Amino acid sequence: MDILKKKIGFVSLGCDKNRVDLEKMISNIHSAGFEITGDAKSANVVIINTCSFIKTAREESIQAILTAGKYKENKQLEHIIVTGCLNEMQYSDLESSLPEVDAFVNVKDNDKIVDKIYALYGEKPRVECVYSTVARELTTPHHYAYLKIADGCDNFCSYCKIPYIRGRYRSESFDNLMIEAKNLVDSGVKEIILVAQDVTKYGSDFKDGTTLVTLIRRLSELQGLHWIRLLYCYPESITDDLIAEIRDNSKVCKYLDIPLQHVDSDILKSMNRKNNYDKIVNLINKLRHEIPDIALRTTFIVGLPGEKKEHFNRLLQFVKDFKLNYVGFFKYSREEGTRAYDFAGQVSEKTKQNRLDTISEVQYANVLETNANEVGKEYEVVVDRIEDDYAVCRSQYQNPESDNVIYVNNLNMHIGEFYKVKIVAYEGYDLEGERL
Repeated sequence: MDILKKKIGFVSLGCDKNRVDLEKMISNIHSAGFEITGDAKSANVVIINTCSFIKTAREESIQAILTAGKYKENKQLEHIIVTGCLNEMQYSDLESSLPEVDAFVNVKDNDKIVDKIYALYGEKPRVECVYSTVARELTTPHHYAYLKIADGCDNFCSYCKIPYIRGRYRSESFDNLMIEAKNLVDSGVKEIILVAQDVTKYGSDFKDGTTLVTLIRRLSELQGLHWIRLLYCYPESITDDLIAEIRDNSKVCKYLDIPLQHVDSDILKSMNRKNNYDKIVNLINKLRHEIPDIALRTTFIVGLPGEKKEHFNRLLQFVKDFKLNYVGFFKYSREEGTRAYDFAGQVSEKTKQNRLDTISEVQYANVLETNANEVGKEYEVVVDRIEDDYAVCRSQYQNPESDNVIYVNNLNMHIGEFYKVKIVAYEGYDLEGERL
């Protein structure tokens, strides 16, 4: 049996950090000589990279496993490997409850993925497999990539399981990140998106004074890199130096993702967040003063235990008043093992849904108002994909996959290339532009 003729397929779930882990696994599997397929139905081995941040994510992961199990019936699919965060939950019955799975691989053992594939066929690798921490095989379009600069989290928010799943905060090696980033840019990547559970704390576990600003400045020196984008910047760690770097560095997108989660001081304290209402307002005002055109994204949780009507109303008024560009709203998910699981004052599902609907409507009105003000403005955009007669584009003020887009008549435009466009109309969340 020539094991290297086996086709390896993948299913990736969860966050961009999970995606980077998978891209490194794919690269190492490919380097070992295996054939990679994008069609799980035609694979001999499927690797399912799972998420288990909240209950719905775990359910999605399990459903993906069960679906893959059905593919085994056609005899083409021979083995299922499960990687990612589901394995880190340490369920005692995971193997017995999912007999479809042939191997569970913990995150710390991602470097042994090639060995695991060989073991499923009762063989050992014929040559030593050296795991690369910097090689990637992108699952995004070729012109942008995520760069995971840290893993784990030290914040221990009362509702969140990430520190228990991923461990304490660990910054990635500065030198390795620079090698990885250079490899990406040399391969054609023009936009690097920095991700971690908390991007702003990069370097806090080093002893040499390295910070996020240090990393941004070095990345900016890479020839061919057009944009650097920052996601998941915790508000308490956004320093004046970082604000100045975003303002003054032409390669840094005037865009910031700040996961606020709430604005009421009592709820923030209950969440074990390091902020209060006044600090958040001061930060937003400072950012808009220093960088007038900055686009701000955030997320809010409604229905945390103890959230009363007055707490929600304060959040609602904040959304009305500050009109952030992009906001994701989530209902509180009661997660066993977190401190909030045992909090008094659990909010009913009906109330959570009503609050979610109410605040989402307010934000949608904000979006329509913002989009109306966009008409007539001109932007440099990058083409992410082509759909029929339209190029689907983004400016520096829009993150791929999560924010709105700009549809432009496809006048010989190409994916990954930059063009100047003028906004001429909008429909719902999205904008329409014409090429200049």
